[in-house]
Amino acid sequence: MKEKEAKRNQKGFTLIELLVVVIIIGLLAALVGPRIFGKTTGAKQQATKAQIENFGMALDIFRLDVGRYPTTEEGLKALREKPSAAENWEGPYLKKDLPLDPWGKPFVYRSPGDHGDYDVMSYGLDGVEGGEGESQDIVSWQDLKK
Repeated sequence: MKEKEAKRNQKGFTLIELLVVVIIIGLLAALVGPRIFGKTTGAKQQATKAQIENFGMALDIFRLDVGRYPTTEEGLKALREKPSAAENWEGPYLKKDLPLDPWGKPFVYRSPGDHGDYDVMSYGLDGVEGGEGESQDIVSWQDLKK
């Protein structure tokens, strides 16, 4: 008899209560998740812009030494390895090998550029010129679009 009373007095959660908790957690994850993961895209874009600015400083020092910016054919590689036609080259102008952008793609360099003496750009997440949001191009001649 005491066994039956002990079983009736046991406390616990019903299946309905557990389902309600799981649904609430799912809703919170659906609302908060995109905001948290969206921050990583902004961080990648900011890091890309900072790397492009570092290239700009290295390119300016290259120009002071050599008297010109690297050609499109020489590319950003000229900041690490002496081009054959670059007398007075005092590099390397970058401490490490040429980095890829945060999406694992090489930066694009053109000289002369369409927007200045040179253009440096990353085509963003999609790796294709143009785009919006996560796929926007990050370029040397303008600030990031919000």
